[in-house]
Formats: sequence, C-alpha cells, structure tokens
Amino acid sequence: MRLKLVSLLIILSGLSACSTTEKPTKNSDNFSNSANALKNQATSAESIYLLAQNRQGADKIQLLYSARDAAITEQNWSLLEQIGSELELTASVDQIQNRLYIAFAQKQQNKNDQALVILQSLDGQLTQPEHFAWHQFLTASIYASQNFPKKAAPYFFRASETATKNNMEIPQLNQSLWDNLKQLSSYALERFNRGTVIQQGWVNLALYQQVYANSGVELDQAINNWRRRYVGHPARSILPKQDEALTELAPINIERLVVMFPQSGPNERLGDALKAGVLAALDKQNINETIFIDENLSTEEIAAQLEQIKPDFVVGPLLKVNIDKLANAKTLTDTPALHLNTFDGDRVSLQHYFFALNPEHEVEQALEHFLAMGYQKPMLLAPNNANGQRLVDYFNLQWQRYSQTKPQIGFYDDKKDMPNTITSLLEVDKSKERIKTVKALFRQEVENETRSRGDIDVIYILGDAIETRLIKPFLDVNVSTFSDRIPLYASSKSHSKQIDRTDKGDLDGLYFTELPWMLNSQIKQQDLREQYNTLWSDQADISQRLFAMAYDAVSVLHDIRQLSVMPSSQFSGLSGKLSVNSSGHIERTLDWAQYSNRRIKPVQLKTQRPVPLFMQTASEIQTIN
Repeated sequence: MRLKLVSLLIILSGLSACSTTEKPTKNSDNFSNSANALKNQATSAESIYLLAQNRQGADKIQLLYSARDAAITEQNWSLLEQIGSELELTASVDQIQNRLYIAFAQKQQNKNDQALVILQSLDGQLTQPEHFAWHQFLTASIYASQNFPKKAAPYFFRASETATKNNMEIPQLNQSLWDNLKQLSSYALERFNRGTVIQQGWVNLALYQQVYANSGVELDQAINNWRRRYVGHPARSILPKQDEALTELAPINIERLVVMFPQSGPNERLGDALKAGVLAALDKQNINETIFIDENLSTEEIAAQLEQIKPDFVVGPLLKVNIDKLANAKTLTDTPALHLNTFDGDRVSLQHYFFALNPEHEVEQALEHFLAMGYQKPMLLAPNNANGQRLVDYFNLQWQRYSQTKPQIGFYDDKKDMPNTITSLLEVDKSKERIKTVKALFRQEVENETRSRGDIDVIYILGDAIETRLIKPFLDVNVSTFSDRIPLYASSKSHSKQIDRTDKGDLDGLYFTELPWMLNSQIKQQDLREQYNTLWSDQADISQRLFAMAYDAVSVLHDIRQLSVMPSSQFSGLSGKLSVNSSGHIERTLDWAQYSNRRIKPVQLKTQRPVPLFMQTASEIQTIN
C-alpha cells in the first residue's frame, strides 16, 4: 500500500510544472547554481524550506519547489500546505496547480471541507487535461472517504475518461473508482448506465458483479462478453488476468466486410480514390465478401442494408457529418467499425476506431523531434486561415505540456504579406531601422549588413506546396550571416509530386514529413506503385494519399484489436507506421525526408516521446530550461 501511495505522490509532484504561466526567468546562471548549492546542503523538506526563507526572487521560488517535492516524498502534509500558501502570494506561480497542491495536502490531513472549497473555486479554470483529471480524482476521493459514493461516482468517471483520452497514468484511480462502484446498489448503478462508453463500461462491469455474484460460470461468461465489447477499457486493470490475453488479442475474423464511401455528390471523386485503395488491398486479404454502400444514403436506408447484410466489420464513413449521424442513431453500436475520419463526440463503442490523414500527427512528430534535439525557441509560419490557426493552436497546446518557453508565431494572409511577416518575426526590420539611423549620422557610405534575431533555433512551416516554395527563399535571405543556419522543417503539405517534377531547387535543405507511399525511395511495394502509376499517372496528390489510406484501412483490420491493447505496437503501412491510442484513434508516424541538390533523400531524425511537465520534478525543469 505504501508503494502505491509513493507512486501516486511522485506523479502528483509533477503538477508543480504543469503550468501555462511562465515561471520566473533566470537573470543569470548564478541563480540556479546558488539555489542548487543551498539545496544540496539541506537534508529534509523542512531544512530546504528554511533555506528558502533567506532567499529572494527566483532562488526562493526554486527552493520552495524543491521543498514541496521533498515534503510530498516525506508525506509532510502540513508543510506541503504551508509551502503552497506561501507560493500563493507569488504572482508568477501557476495558481491553479498550486491550489491543487494545497487541496491535496488538506485532504491528506482530513481537512475535507477546506479542500472542497478550494477544488470548487477552480471549476471552469482547468484547461490542462492533467489539472482537470487530478481535480476530478481529488474531488471524488474526498466524497468517497466521507461515504458519499453517489456523489463521488461522476467525478471518478470524468477522471477516468480524461486519463484514458490523454494517455495519462493516475495511480490508484482505477482501483478507487472500482471500490466506490461496489458501494452502490444495482438501482443506483442503472441510473449511471449512460453517458460515455468509458462510464458505461465501468457500470456494466459492476452490474455483472452484482447480478452474477452467486454464479461463477455465468459471471465468467458475462465478463468475457464484457471484454469483447469493451476492448481497451481502463477497467481491465482490476479484472483477473488469466483469460485477458486470449480474449483481447484474438484477431477479428472477417467473412463479410461493408465499406461506406461517398458514391454520389461533391465528394464522389474522393470516394473513387478510396475505393481503388480498398480493392487493391482486398487482393491480399482473406475476406469472402465485400459490399460497398453509399454513405450519403439516409440513416434508415443504411440501417436497413446493414440489417440484411449483417457484416463482421464496417470501414467508413469518410465524412464527419455521416459519422455523426450514424453515431447519434446508434446504427453501428454493436458492429466493429473503422471510421475514416476523426470523431469529436463520445465514442459509442470500444469496437469503433478512427483513421484519418490527420495533420496533427505530423505536428506532434515534429514537436517531439524539436524537443529531442533540445530546441527551445521554435518559430511557426502558417496561413492566416482556419486550418493554419488550428494547427498552430494544437502545436501551442502540446508545446505547453512539455516546455515553459513560448513559440514565436507568424500568420501570413497571402504571398504579398509573407516578407513582412518573416522580417518582423526575425526582427530584420528593426535591424534595418538601426542601419538607417546610423547612416543618417554619417555623410559617407557606411558598410552594413542586416542581422536577424539570434534566439530562434528552429523554424516550422505549415503552408502548402506553393506557399512553402515562396517562404523558403525569404528565410534564406533574411537569416543573418552572423548566425548559424536555422534548421527548416515542414509538413507533408509542402510536398507535391506534381510540382516537384519541375520545381525543387528553392527547397534545398528543407526537412519534411511524408507518407512512405509518396516517397519513391521509401516504397516497399514497388510493384503496386508501378501499377498505380500505369493506371493513374496524373492523379492529384490528395487522391494518391487517400488511396494509401484506404489500402492501410483494410490491411490493418486483422491486427487492429491487438494494436488497441498494445499501444507500443505498430503496423507498417503505405501511410506510415500505424498505432492505436486509448481513444481508438489510429496515430501515424511518417517518414522524414530532405530536399538536397534538387533531389529528395530519406533521413533518420531523432525523435522520442517527451516527458510531460506534470511528470517532471522541479530540478528536471531547471535543467531543461
């Protein structure tokens, strides 16, 4: 029990870094060095805290953070509360995470009423998933400790949903939630049997335990059925392990497959590209019958066809609006399905998966590479439209989970606006103004050269192929010759097989992510590529990418259940290395390539999963920053 508590405390101690507010910057290295030297002299949380009382500014805050970590390790809850109260007086400290610390310390001292007041005061302010999950877990734990299992249950459910969706590990959460559900009557459980699939999974498992408590055979059968229905559910951790691998890792046997694409309307061309990919993949699959349905049919028409066909698996729809209408009608609740887009609603079944050529995958892959390389000040260039804003917002949100520095952002309206955006971000315009001022002081010619800012250490371009070919030369001429060359990166939007036939020269040195199918040197199925080029030599880039996506969608079906319960496993496809996260979305790892001497060459770049700030200790954060 003590080991579990210590594990929980170590994770919780990371909340000290889960901040959207920048902590005090160091004016010199002497601050952190002197603070560390003092900390090394101390032997306990109390002694580190006393040292902090004699310091000022950043040194004091660093020592208070270290004292807080030590107080959690020592389970000195009264000191932890005292440290939190002192940090609350410092404007530069993230007050949300700090108040969570205070509430946690009060809960550990059985000051439950005071802790609830703090937790309730944070409602509506919890934008970070780590903060929200711990807020819900702490609130639930307090109600559960006071024997209010009905009050605790919704908070436990939300903590479990958030942790699952964001791949977070909260020690004791699953066991605490399960212990709480066992306190509820079957009538109370039935009232909770709604909402998200995560909540329903927990409730149904608790109901099975009550209904079949006196019949071991029926209970085993019910739990096996539960496992098949809720593959990948977090409640797996509290189930007996003996049959889990056999049940969850068994491949899905698909005799009859239904594929839903747009076969009419404005997106029919996209459906044609997807259909070609499916047909190509079926040549290598042991599926007896495949039926194509137009996803633009009404919900009633689709439901009637599915009732008649009784498929083992459904691939599609492609359009979000059609995924939503089938989810709302619960048409596919009892049928395994791989939707060909992302889904923003509540997952109606753990047998439903989602596969999209999501640009966010590339943004995350680039971000992980930047952090692995130690880049601290990225600059992003994106079009000033909805897609550009979305990807920049996504990068910012993820970056804040791993680093306390702020990226520089530049949006451009059109090609005429690009030079101004770039010179302003690199502060070349300020350099030119200084040169102009100096020239005005002297009548003879003054030798000069503009300088760009020196703190930007990497640039990420989120424009399309045409925009990237305009941006790259501007960057080449505006980065100061006194500075090291700034590495330039882009997404697959920057690459076009059609444009590259005649225009690659201006992109020399640029790194980008891309589907293996779109890189001649990376294609393992050369015969398939040659057949494709023979049949569709002039296909647009989007059609080629959709072909690869549909090919992989069919090819991965045999392994999708195993991938969903083994997050570290990957499937190598035409669209990248595929894995399935805990929310059922397929994530892609793309290949890296670089333009070099008017050619495209594959490159291997360092990428590793970064440690979120909420799991870093105060000393680790100081080292990184």
